[in-house]
Amino acid sequence: MIDIKDYISIDQDILSGQPVFKGTRVTIETLFLHLEKGVSLNEFLEDFPSVSKEQAINVLGIAEKIMTSKNIGKLYEAAA
Repeated sequence: MIDIKDYISIDQDILSGQPVFKGTRVTIETLFLHLEKGVSLNEFLEDFPSVSKEQAINVLGIAEKIMTSKNIGKLYEAAA
């Protein structure tokens, strides 16, 4: 099982607590914004070499688990 803390870090001293890829200053949001614009994962990784392919793939896997959870309504309420 993937441990979110192995891939995502939230620290008030780093970008005011925005979720970032662990060990970087690259926000998780940046990955999703790039993908929304049609940028490939490989292009994203070229643009942000401090993020490993493993990190990006596992963050996408975490998002998939959240979005396909039977408890998505409760998860959304907790996040909103």
